Amino acid sequence: MLKKQGTLVGQRTVAGIMLENGWKSRVVKKYKATTNSNHNLPVAENILNQDFTTTHQNQKWVSDITYIHTDEGWLYLAGILDLHGKEVVGWSMGERMTKDLVIGALNQANLRRNNPTGVIIHSDRGSQYCSRDYRKLLDKGGYICSMSRKGNCWDNAPMESFWGKLKQEWLNGKRFRTRESAKQAVFWYIEVYYKNYRLHESNGYETPADFSNVA
Repeated sequence: MLKKQGTLVGQRTVAGIMLENGWKSRVVKKYKATTNSNHNLPVAENILNQDFTTTHQNQKWVSDITYIHTDEGWLYLAGILDLHGKEVVGWSMGERMTKDLVIGALNQANLRRNNPTGVIIHSDRGSQYCSRDYRKLLDKGGYICSMSRKGNCWDNAPMESFWGKLKQEWLNGKRFRTRESAKQAVFWYIEVYYKNYRLHESNGYETPADFSNVA
């Protein structure tokens, strides 16, 4: 960010300033896995195969589910990330980790990106993504379904990276008394900060919104 603003500063200088002021970086906590792959539903081929490169929007999307603790119980969040520009194009939240969660995220992505066809949409092999209703929606929309190998988080690394940013930069250390307050926090991070202010090295230090406008 400093470099983009025309200020050149080395890593050692930053480290020295942090040490002098007693500043420490936030450390991501370990979170439990949310994937339930113990089912007899059909699983798609790993078409993406860790090739996260793109040349245009709506070429490759990645999707996953995470969770947020509140005093009322867990809040589950499903998201879809466009690998070209790193914009979250669809997301959905709910009290239960069901197929409706991933269907809601896909419906929002469809609406925002004007029903694109031929998009590779990658996820893990959880029961929600293997459900008949979700796969039917993919077929109807002309999507190409891709799924990770069993137990291989690297196959969906960009989505895992986004969850890490959300939790490390914003949710870590916060206590949510209600699910509604957690929803508001997630909304602000995704729709306000991450989309419009969060710079990405892979975007040439542009935000997802700015990159999408010029890509």
